Amino acid sequence: MQCRVMAAAMLFHGDELLMMKRSAKRTLNPGMWAAVGGHLEPDELGRPRDACLREIAEETGLLEHDIEALTLRYVLLRNNKGELRQQFIYSGRAKRKDVIDTDEGELHWIPRADVLDRDIPYIFRATLEHYFRVGDTDFAWVGIARANPQTGEAGVDWVPLTDPLT
Repeated sequence: MQCRVMAAAMLFHGDELLMMKRSAKRTLNPGMWAAVGGHLEPDELGRPRDACLREIAEETGLLEHDIEALTLRYVLLRNNKGELRQQFIYSGRAKRKDVIDTDEGELHWIPRADVLDRDIPYIFRATLEHYFRVGDTDFAWVGIARANPQTGEAGVDWVPLTDPLT
């Protein structure tokens, strides 16, 4: 089984979330609304936060000092046609809203109330729905993407990532 590892960020400024309307030319989720992020480089495999910060800088121009409280919120696992996809999703607060142009898509600050009205890949939609429901916690969540055996409908099972011995 091939493996793809990615890191992304839900960046907020006040009550707005930074989202990218992905270019129609992108291979992964063309034309859909997504978080800022991308693939980990081989030397980043043990450092997804560093990869997330690199992707944020490349796609937005925001640097680490422009972001407060960048915290790991989700580790998602999905079998996508025999490819294991692992995603690390962080949340943080941007200290400023001015971002650069990127060829990967168009960046927009979307009011939280309007975020879920967009065409969002299902695993990111499930993450946003969960995050909006539970908010910030003292732990990250593990999400396993699955299909309901009775209906075939896609979903995500969430489990808190906590130390069972404490």
